[in-house]
Amino acid sequence: MTSRTTDDYEAMAAAGIRAIIEPAFWLGQPRNHVGTFEDYFASLIGWERFRASQFGIVHYCTLALNPKEANNPRVAADVIALLPKYLEKDGVVAVGEIGFDDQTPEEDTYFAMQLELAKRFDLPVLVHTPHRDKKRGTERSLALVREQRFPEERVLIDHNTEETLPLVLDTGCWAGHSIYPKTKMDEGRMAALVQKYGAERILINSAADWGISDPLKVPKTAARMREVGISEAEIARIVWSNPVAFFGQTGRIDREELAERAAIDQAQLWEGNSVLRGQAPRRTGELPEP
Repeated sequence: MTSRTTDDYEAMAAAGIRAIIEPAFWLGQPRNHVGTFEDYFASLIGWERFRASQFGIVHYCTLALNPKEANNPRVAADVIALLPKYLEKDGVVAVGEIGFDDQTPEEDTYFAMQLELAKRFDLPVLVHTPHRDKKRGTERSLALVREQRFPEERVLIDHNTEETLPLVLDTGCWAGHSIYPKTKMDEGRMAALVQKYGAERILINSAADWGISDPLKVPKTAARMREVGISEAEIARIVWSNPVAFFGQTGRIDREELAERAAIDQAQLWEGNSVLRGQAPRRTGELPEP
């Protein structure tokens, strides 16, 4: 959501989204200083949580050295040293994204190190599977989880496709799917996978990064699943109960807090800032209802 506008938050709230989990990831170009990670992590647990709250959305995040930058010797080791300061913070519900990009030895090393951090802080992990040679990257991820004796029920393998989903479901890991406008996975393909495999340990997420993407893909995929006859119970499990169950293993998700839409008060400030630019503050009941 760091790359999205307040219009996106407003549209998400209107579509019925009550909570989001934003993973730390690559920002589109290499970072040259560990301080940029520190500011980025601070924004995810501070400013971005505030921005979401201004539209009645509860914001959680996952923090990690991402797989692509595990290959950057200028920052990698220092980010690992920095992470413990932030993994204990409220709103951090997993270590992630970790995993593979080019499937290098460096990625292996930092993947394993961050599994150890997750054990230390009693957090689950969000695992990125590579864009290239995805099947082999998924197999390597599952093998490393086993080698490190990390509990499979605390692992979410993300960005699955028809090729990799059976591999993940054959383990105790959870299976995530990123829904994009034109690549990786779309609404129709996802609905077909649910018809074939059911809802057990399956999650979906809206790809909402700095590229061509859409933060409303979860509600759009739910609508598509409804159109093909998937039950409301299975849809609710995939878009709500499963993510709450998986990330709730931290104990940092307040299920009672999520039971009702968060109260809105746009008169609030964060470090002297608001999300408003001359607009009159709005409060609960004054924003579009889903």
